[in-house]
Amino acid sequence: MDLFAHSWAALRRAVAELPGEDFARPSGCAGWLVRDLVCHLVIDAQDVLITLATPEETEPTRDAVTYWEVSATPPTGDDPLDALIVRLAAAYEEPRLLTFHLDDVGSAAGRAAGLADPRLRVGTRGEVLTAGDYLSAYVLEWTLHHLDLVAHLPDAAGPPAEGLARSREMLEKIAGAAFPAWFSDKDALLVGTGRRAPTDAEKAELGDLAARLPLVLG
Repeated sequence: MDLFAHSWAALRRAVAELPGEDFARPSGCAGWLVRDLVCHLVIDAQDVLITLATPEETEPTRDAVTYWEVSATPPTGDDPLDALIVRLAAAYEEPRLLTFHLDDVGSAAGRAAGLADPRLRVGTRGEVLTAGDYLSAYVLEWTLHHLDLVAHLPDAAGPPAEGLARSREMLEKIAGAAFPAWFSDKDALLVGTGRRAPTDAEKAELGDLAARLPLVLG
């Protein structure tokens, strides 16, 4: 729960510190500018609020790791929902309006997460999780999107080390294999999720795992 709050606060702070011109730069998400990614974060914050307000009585069907649906096909940006995000982001016209909305909804999501009982069972995407597992899964979401945010912004602050380490741990559980120890947490996440291609040396070290990458999470 604390790591959710830490990762989310760091991501929102990184967005708040961006100069307006950076919103028109590419992000690490295929087909999305930084402004499109920030608009997606607003939707993510809404999802957190909706899920925490959707209690369930049945036994959990997923946990923080099995929450993720895994595909081998990287997104192209052509998905109808992805295209909708682009149109929504453009409607804000000014970056300050987008950052205001993220701060408003994002702060509420953070407060709701802090007040949630981690044992509470919640429903999302037709599955049931404990609130603790759901929020733990979102540490990976925030960390990956923080990497996407700063992918082409060398002066922007990256995700916290604790979030990177926890996200790597979750990705290795999803993969059913560990990345080589000499991979940094950041590189394990970027290569593991297809955000960059492995070098020849990295591919050799990955061994059999290389053939199963990327792990596209949704």
